[in-house]
Amino acid sequence: MSLFTIDTKKCDKDGICAIECPAHIIKMTEEGPVPVANAEKFCIQCGHCVAICPKGAFSLEFLSVDQCMPIDKKLMLTADHTEHFLRSRRSIRRYKEKPVPKEIFERALSIACCAPTGSNRQTVKWLIIDKRSDVQTIATHVIDWMQYVVKNHPKIAQMLNMEALISQWDQGIDRIARDAPQLVFAYASDAFGSGAADCHTALAYLELALPGLGLGSCWAGYVNYAAGQWPPLAKMLNFPEQHSCHGALMVGFPKFKYARAPKRNAPDIVYHVE
Repeated sequence: MSLFTIDTKKCDKDGICAIECPAHIIKMTEEGPVPVANAEKFCIQCGHCVAICPKGAFSLEFLSVDQCMPIDKKLMLTADHTEHFLRSRRSIRRYKEKPVPKEIFERALSIACCAPTGSNRQTVKWLIIDKRSDVQTIATHVIDWMQYVVKNHPKIAQMLNMEALISQWDQGIDRIARDAPQLVFAYASDAFGSGAADCHTALAYLELALPGLGLGSCWAGYVNYAAGQWPPLAKMLNFPEQHSCHGALMVGFPKFKYARAPKRNAPDIVYHVE
């Protein structure tokens, strides 16, 4: 079977599919688009060719027009909407005592999986901790790790303010997982050089998708640090061999709503001049 098929009744031979193909595996002829030699080998399955065709004439053997989400111009963000959407996102550190419904969170994950990845390898995998008791166990492991660091690497502990965090933990104040009902980890195979960037981008997509579904998040930096350095926590999380965790988020329903977006520093810009 050919890598792609063309509906000749719809195709107007505009050549956009060939121009847009990042792998350069589509060639235009008088009859229309055709695959180059060994196209199947070099296709990265990004779907650009199907998505870009204005006539809906292009179909891949693994992706049809009907399987694509139509772009609704009425839902496109204006510049003002974009600024408001991005600037209004806040890191959430206070959560309601309410579990996160799987169907809602999995919708957010399906959006996050649309984040770009190196050569469209889609390397990102997800580990979800959705039991409050397990989240607390993870936070306890992080505190144990911090106590080890305070004793054996005091300069690092001081830099990361670990003694204060341990003291507050002993007082019942959780600054590790923030009493969040859920944690989510993004990890990838070490075989992919873009794994870290892919996970970071997917996590950014996820945290931007969550507010529209009524949820909020905050990066769980201490949890992520400990996951790579504290064996008891690594054993609990049990990532596959030759895979690395590249980030974690706390997730839940925000306890409070923000009324305004704080000012941030202006961009620090340098234009290169030869």
